[in-house]
Amino acid sequence: MSQSSTTPQTTAKAAAPREKFGSRIGFILISAGCAIGLGNVWRFPYITGQYGGAAFVVIYILFLVFFSLPVLVMEFAVGRASQKSAARAFDVLEPAGTHWHRAKWISYFGCYLLMMFYTVVAGWMLDYTYKSAAGVFTGLDSAQVAGVFSAMLADPGEMMFWMFVVIAIGLLCTAAGLQKGVERITKVMMVALLALIVVLAINSVLLPGAGAGLSFYLVPDFGKLFAGATLGEQLSTFGQALYAAMGQAFFTLSLGIGAMCIFGSYIDKDRSLMGESLRIGALDTFVALMAGLIIFPACFAFDVQAGSGPGLVFITLPSVFNQMPFGQLWGALFFVFMSFAALSTIIAVFENLIAFSMDEWGISRGRAVALNGIALCVLSLPCLLGYNVWAGATVPGIGDIQSVEDFILSNNLLPIGSLVFLLFCTAKGGWGWKSFIAEADSGEGAKFPTWAYGYMRYVVPALVIIVLIMGWVPVVSTWVGA
Repeated sequence: MSQSSTTPQTTAKAAAPREKFGSRIGFILISAGCAIGLGNVWRFPYITGQYGGAAFVVIYILFLVFFSLPVLVMEFAVGRASQKSAARAFDVLEPAGTHWHRAKWISYFGCYLLMMFYTVVAGWMLDYTYKSAAGVFTGLDSAQVAGVFSAMLADPGEMMFWMFVVIAIGLLCTAAGLQKGVERITKVMMVALLALIVVLAINSVLLPGAGAGLSFYLVPDFGKLFAGATLGEQLSTFGQALYAAMGQAFFTLSLGIGAMCIFGSYIDKDRSLMGESLRIGALDTFVALMAGLIIFPACFAFDVQAGSGPGLVFITLPSVFNQMPFGQLWGALFFVFMSFAALSTIIAVFENLIAFSMDEWGISRGRAVALNGIALCVLSLPCLLGYNVWAGATVPGIGDIQSVEDFILSNNLLPIGSLVFLLFCTAKGGWGWKSFIAEADSGEGAKFPTWAYGYMRYVVPALVIIVLIMGWVPVVSTWVGA
C-alpha cells in the first residue's frame, strides 16, 4: 500500500534518531509488564472464582490465543513499520487521502483515562504494602480489614500521598530515557515480580488443606458453567461466563489504545512479531495463572469464599494471611508483588504518553515528562475524590467516578481502538493485509497464518463488536428501566 505524503512537520520529527531497546529481553519484559497488571493479579482471580474455576480458565486461554493475540501482533506491526508511537504511526502508513490518523486520539485519551484511575488503585497497593509490613492487619478478621480499607478510601490525604508517590515513580523512570530508565527499571521489577509470584505460589500450594483449592482451579468442571435450575438459567450462566472470559482475554493486554504500538516502534526486524507476541502472551498468562495459585489454595485452606468479588484482594486476603505462619511476611510480599504488577503497567503507559507527546508535538523528553506529569496529577484527582469528597457523584447503571472512567475506557475506547487496528491492517482502504503480513513475518520465528485473512477481517471484528455491545447492555437496561 502507498504511504501518505510526508509533511514538513513529519520530516522534522523523523530527523531525530529513534530510541531503541537495549536488548530483546527488554522488549519482551516491558511489553509483558505493560500487559501484566491489576487485570491479571486482581481481576482474573476473582472472576475465575465467580465463574467456576478451571473450566473458565480453559475458555479464557482459548479466547486469548484466538482473539487477543492477533490484535497484539497488529499493534506491534503498526508501530514497527512506522517507527512511531500511535501519535504518528497512522500518518506514516495510511494511504494518501485517508484519515486513519484521526484514531490517534483514541490512544492518547485512552492512556490518560487508564492512568486517571490506575494511579489511584496502584496507590492502594503501595499503602497496603506498608500496612502489611507494619503489622496493621495482624489479628484482624475480614470485617476489621474492611474497616481499614474503608478508612483509607475516606481519607483523601492518605490516598493522595500514595497516588503522588506512584506518579513520581512513573515520571522518574520515563525521564531517565528508554534504555536507562524504562527498560532498566522495568526489567529489574519484572524479574522480582516473577520470583515473588513463584515463592508465594509455592507457599500457598503447600498449605494444609490447599488440595481443594488446587482441584477447583486446575481440574475443569464444565458443569459449573451451566449452573441453574432451568435451561434458561443455565444458558444465561454460560453466556455470562463466555462474555467474561472473552472480555478478560481482551482487556488483559490493554489492546486498542496504542499501548503496545509504541514498543513495536522500539525494536528491529530480526524477530517475527507473531513469535514475540506468543512469548508476551504466555508470560502474561503465566502471571495470571500463578496469581490464582496464590489465592485459591489459600482461600480453600482457610475456608474463605474464593468468588468474593473485587474485595478479594483488599479485604479477604489480608485476613487469610493472618492465619498463616509468618503471615505478616507473606502479606507484605504479596502486596509488593501486586505493586510491581501495577507499577510495570504505569511505567509502560507513561512511556506511551511521553512518546506520543514527543512524536506529535516535537518536544523534548524532559518537557514531555513535565507537562504530562502535571496533567496526570490533576486528572487523577476526580477518581480519588470520588471515594470521599465527591462520593455522591454517580451515573445510573455505571456507578461512581472511577467506574465511569473505567467504563469509558474498557467498554468503549479499548474495543473501538482495537477495531481500528483490525480494519487498518485488513481493509483495502487501510494499510492492508499484505503490508501487515510482510511486517509481521519479518525476521526469525513463528509466522502469522496468511490463510487467516477472512477470520481477521470478519470474525475477530465481529467479536470485538460483541464486546462493545455487551458492555452497554446492562447500562441501557438500567436507563430504560428507570
